Amino acid sequence: MSKSVYSKDYKEIMERLRKARVEAGLSQQAVADKLGKPQSYISKIESGERRLDVAEMKKFAEIYKKDTNYFLK
Repeated sequence: MSKSVYSKDYKEIMERLRKARVEAGLSQQAVADKLGKPQSYISKIESGERRLDVAEMKKFAEIYKKDTNYFLK
């Protein structure tokens, strides 16, 4: 049995982040530019290499024009 670092719920949040970015028609680089971060920052969040905190989620919600609840369904 393999153990995942992240719960099923967290994986769903990461997938919703990626989906919201794609729906917004934005590349990882475009989002990174808006946040003043490198593209790898977005990639690592979407792939689960980097944990996402609540303040960061709020910034993503603003960029993607989504309510924060969208990510937490």
